Amino acid sequence: MSTPGAALVGWEHVYSGKVRDLYVPETSTSRAGALSAATELLLVASDRVSAYDFMLEPPIPGKGELLTRLSRFWFAQLADVPNHLLPDSASATPVPESVAARSMRVMPLTMFPIECVVRGYLAGSGWTEYQESGSVCGVELPAGLENGDRLPTPIYTPAFKAEQGDHDENISYERTVELVGPDVAATLRDLALHVYGSAAAVALEHGVIIADTKFEFGHDADGRIRIADEVLTSDSSRYWDAVVYAADGDGDRTESFDKQIVRNWLGAHWDRQGTPPELPADVVATTAARYRELLERLGA
Repeated sequence: MSTPGAALVGWEHVYSGKVRDLYVPETSTSRAGALSAATELLLVASDRVSAYDFMLEPPIPGKGELLTRLSRFWFAQLADVPNHLLPDSASATPVPESVAARSMRVMPLTMFPIECVVRGYLAGSGWTEYQESGSVCGVELPAGLENGDRLPTPIYTPAFKAEQGDHDENISYERTVELVGPDVAATLRDLALHVYGSAAAVALEHGVIIADTKFEFGHDADGRIRIADEVLTSDSSRYWDAVVYAADGDGDRTESFDKQIVRNWLGAHWDRQGTPPELPADVVATTAARYRELLERLGA
């Protein structure tokens, strides 16, 4: 598996998530001090892959670059929504060529502890919950829906972001109010629904359905809320082929361009106990190919 936080000339590693590594320009201060004083960060996407909050092996070749290209594409498409990207600058710390294609220079934000999930179709854990209760994260849905059905209107189903190694927890909108206050909670919900609606319309023009996705937001030093981290990537979203979906024949209408390929294989070969099994070569190759095909479809 690719090593988190590899050394980069001119940059100091300060944090690694499941997939991304975070750096600040090199400084003589402590790591904590460097992060708090930084005016720019380098967010580097790796080829690491996770599912069900577990890290998997081997990595997906080229995944970091593909995810970065997709995020940059969507940030450009969603120019009406403030984001955390910083423009390239000659005075800024140079980005090493080894990570240039899979990194983004971003501004520091104070992140909200909420995964802003929007679902336009019934799938995944939403389908499982609907079968049990007729609702998803407390949102009542019409009776008689099937797996993969389009919802009457997109729904906002937030989650509480867990510490690394723990599982995110689905929460109600009322709980988000308790966590961040009514004004911020409403802003995050409205922004998430707006971004999903705008992106879903763009994707459909290219024959692609965005079934669901999740966003993260934070506020800058001036208190302005910005969308951050990845946006509408194959790791954070379910992408389906609109033609296959409309045909609805004997095949799987929810055939995906995303990490669902990995999840499906794990679901058939692992009970989520102990260490996950190693992904077979064909699953790795198929996932990488579908990630690349999605970018080609979207023209990213």
